[in-house]
Amino acid sequence: MSVDVVPFQRHLAEKYDRPGPRYTSYPTAPHFQDAYDAHDYLRAVSKSHRHHARPLSVYIHVPFCESLCYYCACSKIITHNRERASEYLDYLKREIVLQAALFDENRELSQLHLGGGTPTFLSNDQLAELVDALSSAFHFSAPETREFSLEVDPRTVSTEQISQLRELGFNRVSFGVQDFDERVQRAVNRVQSEAQVTALMASAREAGFASVSVDLIYGLPLQTIDSFATTLEKVIALRPDRIAAYSYAHLPSLFKAQRLIRNEDMPPPERKLELLELTISRLTQAGYVYIGMDHFALPEDELSLARQDGTLQRNFQGYSTRAECDMIGLGVTAIGRMADAYSQNVKTTAEYMKCLDAGELPVLRGYVLSAEDHLRADVITAVMCHGQVDFSAIEKRHDIIFREHFSAALEALEEMQDDGLVTIDAQYLRVLPSGRLMLRNVAMAFDAYLGEGAGRYSRTV
Repeated sequence: MSVDVVPFQRHLAEKYDRPGPRYTSYPTAPHFQDAYDAHDYLRAVSKSHRHHARPLSVYIHVPFCESLCYYCACSKIITHNRERASEYLDYLKREIVLQAALFDENRELSQLHLGGGTPTFLSNDQLAELVDALSSAFHFSAPETREFSLEVDPRTVSTEQISQLRELGFNRVSFGVQDFDERVQRAVNRVQSEAQVTALMASAREAGFASVSVDLIYGLPLQTIDSFATTLEKVIALRPDRIAAYSYAHLPSLFKAQRLIRNEDMPPPERKLELLELTISRLTQAGYVYIGMDHFALPEDELSLARQDGTLQRNFQGYSTRAECDMIGLGVTAIGRMADAYSQNVKTTAEYMKCLDAGELPVLRGYVLSAEDHLRADVITAVMCHGQVDFSAIEKRHDIIFREHFSAALEALEEMQDDGLVTIDAQYLRVLPSGRLMLRNVAMAFDAYLGEGAGRYSRTV
């Protein structure tokens, strides 16, 4: 078994561990503008039609959760009232109709992702209603070409429900595990058994899901090297196709839920680096490919193949495939990307319903990229997804002289070059194996909007 070697140098990880964007977009979401409205979105859709057969990707945000996970920084609504899900579904179907009317039938919907919150807060019957509404409004691509995925809280579904989700057309599923250690689970108010997760994953395999993923978080309260090593061993034994191992960003001043975590239970800063080193070592030794940042995949997985063939992208779900798609965001807070613009929906269900009651798209804010934004986004994507920047390719696409245009950025990267993290020659910027943990730091050199507000970002390593 070949091993994807990612050298871990503690002193360099500590040196470059500073707040910075995750680059799920460029410009990043804090720079979206309130002046952007539904009219701007319609202009972006019109512009997207110039690419007549460009496929569509749909992201749907389901904000509801039955209980509060103390670490969570997502947009969510904690409730046991199932009527709220029913009401929300009715409004989602209204938004689907409004959005679908904007697109010709030749714009096939080839990618669908349900995130949350907890998408499985909706019952399987409600999820069937949602898929039916999408199928009636949009032209689905052929079943064998689709990527339809959803996030699953293992505490909310049975093995029978997993099989039913496959029957609805979902072919990718991601299980939120976070950690198998009971002490850690209690400290973050998310208790679920190993047996529960194992049974659900087995059911997903039996049902024919093409890809099964697991989400983990390191840096949680009470985690130790030994306890997380045990979690990693158990996950590796389950052999998911993908593993996302996220660094926990403890920002209680920004996220109220995190104030419920006891300060004395939080691991020291150096523990997170130890856990990261452990995670990369164990997963790559087990045959997983390190995609970048927090994502790992088996060599035959579509994510690994996209990394090889140059079609890997980053969006608001992290590393993803199908960069050729325009993305429609549905539901509260959902973000989409259409042609040269990002858009984000309103943040509360009250605002969402008010807009749709008036027959209006629930757009809150967005951003139209300038030519300079497109250029820098292209470079940052090359860094984050491919680990290298081909100067001549950028020059041809954007009609610039790379070394002149980015002289300040290249100068800023000289320190990383001296540290053996990148190389810069006449034609290429390449991220070396020892620099793969610092992709965000490399990308930051090309970000024209960095400056104020660094505290809003998580740390880069």
